[in-house]
Amino acid sequence: MPSASRIKKRFDELRQKGAKAFIPYIMCGDPTLEKTEELVRILEDAGADAIELGVPFSDPLADGPVIQAAAARALAAGVNLRAAIGFVGKIRRQTRLPLILMTYYNPVFRYGEESFSEDAAHAGVDGVIVPDLPVEEASTLIKSARRHALDTIFLAAPTSGDDRLRKVARASRGFVYFVSITGITGARLELSPGLSASVSKLREFSGGGPVAVGFGVSTPGEAAAVAGLADGVIIGSAIVKKASDGTAGELSDYLKKLRAAIR
Repeated sequence: MPSASRIKKRFDELRQKGAKAFIPYIMCGDPTLEKTEELVRILEDAGADAIELGVPFSDPLADGPVIQAAAARALAAGVNLRAAIGFVGKIRRQTRLPLILMTYYNPVFRYGEESFSEDAAHAGVDGVIVPDLPVEEASTLIKSARRHALDTIFLAAPTSGDDRLRKVARASRGFVYFVSITGITGARLELSPGLSASVSKLREFSGGGPVAVGFGVSTPGEAAAVAGLADGVIIGSAIVKKASDGTAGELSDYLKKLRAAIR
């Protein structure tokens, strides 16, 4: 039996403490890989439990204007999926945090699912999120990822019925990603009345596995509300904007407030 992934181990540690995971998102290569390396250190120092690294793509359907702009800056710097994997290989020597790639399917398809899974795992990537790949069409990627002990993290939404929640939960490893809103990243958060029930069902269908909630979370108060229902909170657009517009000190202060609210 394969050993537990770095992601699972972190969630297990937090659960034993009665704590929740803080999972910040940043765009890899925005505006440079050197800046991303600096941001990883800031995130880790602020208490991140895992980091989601976005891979820039020219047609990011699930992302709002903040992350679209970040992707454009990273693409202009020449960053792509191969460069993102290479970046993880470099910073893996500096951090033990779980590192998760969020990429669209086209770059994975062009790379080749088997080669992608092998190279990503070898570099030290712990999990992958592909928001435009439905779980029903992901069997070959799931198989290649399993062969290389790479966690596959799928998305469920407020509109997902029980059958889909069950499929997503059973195909996910590390955690299940529940989208808190029906829309793009960065949209205003309005917690669905059925959020608690959906999270409970996902835990049940996954055999007690963790569920992290993202999309629309930006303030410590919102983060605390989500942490009260889920096992982890994913925050992206607000962090990307703060990293782009503010100073390192302002970003660090903001991250620490989020961390305190989630914990």
